[in-house]
Amino acid sequence: MALDAESFDILLATVQRFVRERLVPAENHLEEHDEVPPELVEAMKELGLFGLTVPEEYGGIGLSAAQEVQVNFELGRTAPAFRSVFGTNIGIGSQGILMDGTPEQKADYLPRVASGDLIMSFALTEPDAGSDAASLKTSAKEDGDHYVLNGTKRFITNAPRAGAFTLMARTGGPGASGVSAFIVPADLPGIKLGKKDKKMGQRGTMTCDVILENVRVPAANIIGGVPGQGFKTAMKVLDRGRLNISAVACGIAQRVLDESARYARERKQFGRAIGEFQLIQAMLADSQAELLAGWALVRETAERFDRKPPHVSDPDVSMRVSCTKLFCTEMAGRVADRGVQVHGGAGYINEYPVERFYRDVRLLRLYEGTTQIQQIIVGRELMNQ
Repeated sequence: MALDAESFDILLATVQRFVRERLVPAENHLEEHDEVPPELVEAMKELGLFGLTVPEEYGGIGLSAAQEVQVNFELGRTAPAFRSVFGTNIGIGSQGILMDGTPEQKADYLPRVASGDLIMSFALTEPDAGSDAASLKTSAKEDGDHYVLNGTKRFITNAPRAGAFTLMARTGGPGASGVSAFIVPADLPGIKLGKKDKKMGQRGTMTCDVILENVRVPAANIIGGVPGQGFKTAMKVLDRGRLNISAVACGIAQRVLDESARYARERKQFGRAIGEFQLIQAMLADSQAELLAGWALVRETAERFDRKPPHVSDPDVSMRVSCTKLFCTEMAGRVADRGVQVHGGAGYINEYPVERFYRDVRLLRLYEGTTQIQQIIVGRELMNQ
């Protein structure tokens, strides 16, 4: 699955222009009002951004992983909240259906996902099940041709916008084998949303708890129609998601480096531009070197991801994806820190973009698997070779 080269070049140029002309100028509005303007959401739908990874047969664009990371790099060069609007649709919210769903589930949901008429969220994390996702407690008890779900999901991105959730619940015994993946419409009786989370950064993104009290979900809504496969589905979904977070991290690092180099050229101290001082140049050079290394790693891993059989887990590819997320998200944090340092006191002031990105990038090392989880995945795979 991939877009032809000529069409992809046109799409990438369109995204670059949209970021430059529409999204970057709206960053101040986003910071002040903590919301993405509705007219920008509509523009995203018109551009087809909600269907980037949905196959053409379901109304999407059908990008390969190697193409998707290039788009996400460009989207990373502006506030993360803009991508977040459709990020769960092209990523973890819908990928489970695309990878493991039945033909009926794909035909029902994917066209609405691709058009942006349906926002999907991924509901895995719980108050007592974060990194240890296989210990989740949300229960799904069989009752005729339905399951009755009870539990609480935490930090669910786009939950206030969502029309449906890809939701993990326990249909069997303890451990990963007892987890099933459900498609849960957001308007079912018994679903309540908690208050919107107030976060350190990433203003404009929407996360909150999702509370399920005796929610009746048709058994036909189990992804793939087979109970007990949910954890495997979640892990496959997270592989591609982590790859794209890495691309976003590189895009943010590029924006911070651009802002820092511009400031170093314009800011004068001791009678000359601070960029003429070698210690400033050293910080910029370190950031450039790390960024180039990270972006090369993203692209190489994405190409390997595309070469494996579609929708099938490959331990070596998963290990490389974890290496990529580990390196790139940590790299973006270092680049942002140096960006603030280059700006000096100005870097601590909210009106400068580097201050916002410094807060925004901190989340990248936490969600969809912390740095430490990535280290465990890599180390475990090395021990198994």
